[in-house]
Amino acid sequence: MSLRGTALRLAVSTASRRLPAHVRFPLQRDGVDPVRRLDEARAHGDVVRLTRLLGTRVWLVTGYDVARAVLADSDSFANDVRQLIGRQDRAPAERIGGLGMTDPPDHERLRRVLTPYFTRRRLADLQADIDRVVADALDDMAAHGPEVDLVERFGFAVPFGVICDLLGMPEVDRLDFRQRGAARFDLRDGTARIFDTAAGTRQFLIDLVASERRDPHLPDGLLARMVAEHGPDFDDVELGGLADGVFLGGYETSASMLSLGTWVLLQHPTAWKTLQRGEPAEVEQVVEELLRFVCPVQIAFPRVARRDLVVGEQAVRAGDVVVVSLTGAERDPARRVDAAWFDPNTATAGTLAFGHGLHRCVGAELARMELRTALVGLAQRFPDLSLACDPADLRFTELAIVHGVEALPVRLG
Repeated sequence: MSLRGTALRLAVSTASRRLPAHVRFPLQRDGVDPVRRLDEARAHGDVVRLTRLLGTRVWLVTGYDVARAVLADSDSFANDVRQLIGRQDRAPAERIGGLGMTDPPDHERLRRVLTPYFTRRRLADLQADIDRVVADALDDMAAHGPEVDLVERFGFAVPFGVICDLLGMPEVDRLDFRQRGAARFDLRDGTARIFDTAAGTRQFLIDLVASERRDPHLPDGLLARMVAEHGPDFDDVELGGLADGVFLGGYETSASMLSLGTWVLLQHPTAWKTLQRGEPAEVEQVVEELLRFVCPVQIAFPRVARRDLVVGEQAVRAGDVVVVSLTGAERDPARRVDAAWFDPNTATAGTLAFGHGLHRCVGAELARMELRTALVGLAQRFPDLSLACDPADLRFTELAIVHGVEALPVRLG
């Protein structure tokens, strides 16, 4: 690595210990809404300079059309920013990576392992498991009512149960696995804590893969199938890392979506009644609008410009970092005049909540299945569900890649 590259990596590492105040706003919210500073940044253009590190400029994209173009352009932008952040001299489980920070041809090599498990036919086979997990969570809520924390009893319980079933996670390991999944997106103390927490989960899965390779014993699921079908071509770190990506994409984000989505729905009784009716086309509209409006993943994986080019109206140099604000793009008034409002009647296709292009979330359709099943089940089981606290007392994440609410006390009614 060049001297400039080494210096930049050190600067990023130092800055990441605690993000400077002036660059925090893309990772902050006012409830579920973007903070005012994000709207103010957009007023200066779809692309603005966020900061500068030792000559390398970091750009922020907030406009929908430009965001979509950047996310789709893997020729002009690289996703592998591992030389800039993290420490690659650490143990394998402690290194950053995965599909989101991998470029072709490695990206295709890794993604080909997962794609067959997320086809429509394979996902249809999971519907019965999703139905069972949702029913169990609703029964648990009823047993602990009349007031419960929806985040704990439902928001996290449903996606965690589904993802453990998908992976084929043994029951004996699930509690430990869940505890290791906390705090992976919290940036209040910088990125160091994220790397350390992620290493624990990743090592857990790497060890499971290694154990399955030595002595096949896991229930039929993604972990066992990956080892059986791809064991000779991939090492334990690669397969464990892929499993970690499935866990990460299918657990925390869906948990936030269910909890924040319910909070939004409780403020919109018409949409709540729509879910109670359960008409598939109407439910799909509500879910798509929730994905756009809530969009819990606040920023996409950063991109590095491979060459000099124009992004929006800004001249971006080779080596510059471009960060797409998914929150900003989804609330872009240039795309929808009512973008600041939740309205399923004006919902349109093309949400960026799962990313776009080469790095679009491989589990996007599974997440939609979870949301449709869980929200309809919740609305039909507890039609009179209501908030059990003053809205002003709700505590949302302060600074996180994936936005969420810490607790959502509800009255079952």
